Amino acid sequence: MSWVLVMPIAVPFVTAVVAYLARYYPAGRWISLGGSALTLVASAVLMAAVLDQGVIAAQMSNWDAPFGITLVADYLGAVMVVITAITGLATAIYALGEIPEHVEGLGFHALFQILIAGVTGAFLTGDLFNLYVWFEVMLIASFSLLVIGGGKERLDAGIKYVALNLVSTLIFLSGIGLLYGLTGTLNMADLRGSVAELENQGLVTVIAMMFMVGFGVKAAVFPLFFWLPASYHTPYFAISAVFAGLLTKVGVYALMRMFTLVFVGDVGFTHEILIWVSALTMFVGVVGAAAQTDFRKILSFHIISQIGYMTLGLALFTPLALMGGVFYLVHHIIVKANLFFVAGLAKQYAGSTDLNRIGGLYKSAPLLAALFIIPAFSLAGFPPLSGFWAKYLIVKAAIEIDAWFIAFVALLVGLLTIFSMTKIWGMAFWKPHPDGIDPTPDRAPPVVTRAMIVPIAGLATMTIVIGFFPEPFVQFARTAAEQLLDPSDYVTTVLGGQP
Repeated sequence: MSWVLVMPIAVPFVTAVVAYLARYYPAGRWISLGGSALTLVASAVLMAAVLDQGVIAAQMSNWDAPFGITLVADYLGAVMVVITAITGLATAIYALGEIPEHVEGLGFHALFQILIAGVTGAFLTGDLFNLYVWFEVMLIASFSLLVIGGGKERLDAGIKYVALNLVSTLIFLSGIGLLYGLTGTLNMADLRGSVAELENQGLVTVIAMMFMVGFGVKAAVFPLFFWLPASYHTPYFAISAVFAGLLTKVGVYALMRMFTLVFVGDVGFTHEILIWVSALTMFVGVVGAAAQTDFRKILSFHIISQIGYMTLGLALFTPLALMGGVFYLVHHIIVKANLFFVAGLAKQYAGSTDLNRIGGLYKSAPLLAALFIIPAFSLAGFPPLSGFWAKYLIVKAAIEIDAWFIAFVALLVGLLTIFSMTKIWGMAFWKPHPDGIDPTPDRAPPVVTRAMIVPIAGLATMTIVIGFFPEPFVQFARTAAEQLLDPSDYVTTVLGGQP
């Protein structure tokens, strides 16, 4: 199965090289678009293999685990690869209408494809050192994309972004070194048994907290989230969208993987901390969003808020909670990337993302207004959209174990999210323009508008489909949660039946 696991990583890397060699308009953009479509095909093949065979694994260069480089995909890994490819294709289409020719000449499409490859590699790797390698690939590509095009604001955001993420990497790498010193292995399946056999479980818990902090920075949980609202509102909207959809989710995925597979010896301590971190992340993020008046800054703070729901699914550590966490991951990637796409197109029409300086979009761009309502209502948890089912599963899981206060916080944050989304609707779409200007489609060139509206409509359709027909997605999330709670198939598949 090695080629099935390798292709979703190899295709974007090859596309990056070819797109860079032909980076001048218009060749580079079409190569990037075609490569993104091929990546989606490769991801779909991987998903089909996982649905057919369960957990699949491959050892690179035929070095047996735990000594070689392992690629592995279970239900969670496979769905994250697929949703990454969908987001990548949507972003490549959107970029046709937004990214200027001179920025394409700087290597935008190559960097974008490297970012997609790094995210995909993080979801498929089976050992911790290569997870660190993929994190570094993501960091280099994302920093370059953040500052591409120049400008004081972007450079300032890039410095904050890379500085705090390097601190996270240092903590993560230190944890890797300590764990290797204790166990002699970094293969995640092999660590499952090796960590459980250690006598000094107190030291294991300390190392687990290092991983929690390292991954927590990547996921932007409280109080480690400051880099995100300082940076995500500065780059091109296509870049903001792919960042918002994918980057923090790699941190959440890493937390889910390590704290269900390896660090399960002191659940009462580690997961209790995660519960309160999740509650504070939800609340502080939504309060921060409520205080903003810029379209993208509101959405940036809501990334933080919604991350809290995902980590809460892990923290509660029940089958229903983990199922809700997996469902929330997939739902949020689609919705959040789409909202940033909408913000970009709104700026094309209105000329700004400052809610105090724009208005009248409902009249001038009714299709955009309708497409905004779908992801906005889904993010807020309105039935029957996908966000309703995601929040329902998490809240129900909290109530089942009598975590009433946590359930109350989750519901309160949902209400405050409604406030933020209605504020955007009221100020950007419904109220007249404060300067008496009537924004018209003439502000946005028709070709640009068409290119940018396609991914928005496509992701909105996915949100509706998941919301109106949730059963297969819920069943998929249930199987993924079962594999996380009982990783015996994962361990056996990776180690080839070895003890």
